[in-house]
Amino acid sequence: MIRRILVWDVPTRVFHWLQVLSFGASYLVAFSERLRNYHLALGYILLGLLVFRLLWGFIGTRYARFSSFLFNPKEVVAYLLMMAKGKPAHYLGHNPAGSVSVWLLLSLGMFVCVTGVMALQDDASDLVVAMHGVSTNAMLGVIVLHLVGVMVSSILHRENLVRAMFTGFKFAESDEGIQRAFGWLGALMVVAVAVFWFAYVRKPLG
Repeated sequence: MIRRILVWDVPTRVFHWLQVLSFGASYLVAFSERLRNYHLALGYILLGLLVFRLLWGFIGTRYARFSSFLFNPKEVVAYLLMMAKGKPAHYLGHNPAGSVSVWLLLSLGMFVCVTGVMALQDDASDLVVAMHGVSTNAMLGVIVLHLVGVMVSSILHRENLVRAMFTGFKFAESDEGIQRAFGWLGALMVVAVAVFWFAYVRKPLG
C-alpha cells in the first residue's frame, strides 16, 4: 500500500534551500565592490549552514544522517548502470548517485568558505584567491550535475524530488518515515540567518 511518509526533516530542508540561496546570491554579487558586504555576509551564512549540516549529519533524523547515505564506489557504479538502463533501485533517502553530489557539495562548500575567509587576510596569497575562484566554479559545476540527476531520477522513479525537498514527504509502500520534523529548529535557523544578515550588511565597507 502506497503511503505518504515524512522523509526530510525541517532543518535539512531549511539548510538545503538556504544553501542554494546563499551560494547563488553570493556568486552573483561576487564581482561588485559596492555589494562586497553582501558577498561576505552570504559567505559567512553559507559557512554557518555547512557547520550545522556537519553536526546534523551525526545527530539528525534518519535520512539526514551521513550513515544513511554512505555508499562504496561499487554501489555508486552499479546504481549508475541501472540508471542508464532506466531501472534504478529506489531509495527513500539519498540514492548512491545523489550521495556523491551531497558529499562533493559539502566538501567544496567548506573549501570555498575557508579559502574565502583566508582571501580576506591582508597577506593572502594569489594562490589562495585562485583556489577560492576555482573551487567556487567547481561547486557550480557540481550543482548543475546535481540538478540533472534530480530531473532524471524524478522521471525514472516517477516522483517529484524537488517537491519532496519542499514538503519533506514522499510516497512509498514502506512505513519507514521519520517521526519528528524538528520544525522549531528549522525556524530557529531562519531567524538566526535573518538576524546575522541584517546585522552584517549594516557594517561599513572597510
